[in-house]
Amino acid sequence: MNPDARVGIYYCPSEDDPLFAAGSSWLGRDPSRVDRVAQPAIDGIEEITAEARGYGFHATLKPPMRLAAGCSWYGLLTAAQELAERIAPFDLPPLHVTDVHGFLALRETEPCAPLQALADACVMELDGFRAAPSDEELARRRRARLTEAQEAMLVRFGYPYVLATWFFHMTLTRRLSAEEHVTWRPAAERFFAAAAGAKRRVIDICLFTQMAPGEPFVIGARVALRGNPTTAGR
Repeated sequence: MNPDARVGIYYCPSEDDPLFAAGSSWLGRDPSRVDRVAQPAIDGIEEITAEARGYGFHATLKPPMRLAAGCSWYGLLTAAQELAERIAPFDLPPLHVTDVHGFLALRETEPCAPLQALADACVMELDGFRAAPSDEELARRRRARLTEAQEAMLVRFGYPYVLATWFFHMTLTRRLSAEEHVTWRPAAERFFAAAAGAKRRVIDICLFTQMAPGEPFVIGARVALRGNPTTAGR
């Protein structure tokens, strides 16, 4: 595997979930493959979704990481499978389009403790596979004027938005101006209304892989959650 390749642990709806098709269409790419798919006939959508398209339709659980020396993709997959054996599937609250620091994203409509627990487990239990960030990467993150808590997460886990500073979101656009929000938020709300508001279960986690810098992230594996709801977390 290319030493500059990265792997992220993500949530992505099941391929038979209408949200998977809606997200793939909005961004213009099915995250299970590199090829483009047709987007809605809305002027400007290709440009505002270009960055998000590269990452694929997803919500981050453990941020993309290069693998540490001596670690392999298959080793990470095995560790993810072992983690997933202890975590039970759970209900995800309905989602809605919202403004996340200028970006449009889908977020849950109410807190979801099992979702936070899943993200926390991915961050902590798989961290041994993460290569340390470079000084350049750390400096780039710090340009965002991190809070004390975010700085602590950056130092410990190589990314400022994990554990207590993490929040679920499925990015739909680049950062938009106030004027662009007036156009794009209603368009996204209409497009995702039916699919995002439906009930769904979180039944697996995904290993998204970027084989080289600049290439798209693609689903390399889905790992089923197999924990027993009556004993998971004990």
